[in-house]
Amino acid sequence: MNRLTALVLPLMFLAPSAFALTYVIPKDGGRLVGQNETYVVPQGKLALEDIAAKFQLGLTNIMQANPGVDPFLPRPGSKLIIPHKLLLPDAPRKGIIINLAEMRLYYYPKGKGTVEVYPIGIGEVGRDTPENWTTKIWRKRANPTWTPTARIRADYAANGETLPKVWPAGPDNPMGLFALYVGNLYAIHGTNANFGIGLRVSHGCVRLRNDDIEALFKEVPVHTRVQFINEPIKVAVEPDGHRYIEVHEPLSKNQAQYDSNEDAPLTFNRNVKRFIANAKTNSETLKRMLEKRNGMPVRLDN
Repeated sequence: MNRLTALVLPLMFLAPSAFALTYVIPKDGGRLVGQNETYVVPQGKLALEDIAAKFQLGLTNIMQANPGVDPFLPRPGSKLIIPHKLLLPDAPRKGIIINLAEMRLYYYPKGKGTVEVYPIGIGEVGRDTPENWTTKIWRKRANPTWTPTARIRADYAANGETLPKVWPAGPDNPMGLFALYVGNLYAIHGTNANFGIGLRVSHGCVRLRNDDIEALFKEVPVHTRVQFINEPIKVAVEPDGHRYIEVHEPLSKNQAQYDSNEDAPLTFNRNVKRFIANAKTNSETLKRMLEKRNGMPVRLDN
């Protein structure tokens, strides 16, 4: 279960970039990039969302790495782990890869040898963002309008709100100021809200902070490949022989599971099963990481 939405809504290899975290892709074929940081929460009322945005993270990323942190106002003077160390997804390093389980978007600019990583918000339970889907950017639009579906309009009407058939473009538009369309029903777009990145809050689209979608919009050409995956467990054998595992809380599959106080069950694909069955696997470390699900890569052979 992902409890973060319920908590929040009531309210180097690392190179600098204007908005995205930009990592140099290892030339030796490795997948481990970046370094974690430590951040001391300053005095004053600084929301966790502000800290997450400052370090290009979603709320899920920073809360998994710091269990027990106050989702609204972390305690001044407390130390937070900033999880910038990660394993690149086990997917082609081409175009855009969206890993729903970790709520991150990876963009591989053609010919640059780098990958840009953006935190995202995804679909609510029952309005899930598609997974195991490969498509492309069909078109781009600045200042998009929003045409809510009949189902969305009915849901709003049930709560006493009337939506227009077409929501006009502008800063109040739920799609924000930029949109990359990946099909008839889905888009990668901005937002008119100041929260929700790293949470399950959309009607199925992929949501980015406004500075992030503007940067991505300017870079990504039409017809760019887009692949949606759902990998809560990432594993890698690095060129030096060391073995790493990165475990995220999996997405709930239904409302009952989402509302439960229990963690969602982890599933293991063939590649992960083969990886953890290796004789070099430290069983105690494996058990600990499967329980903690902190979203950070850890060596499994030490």
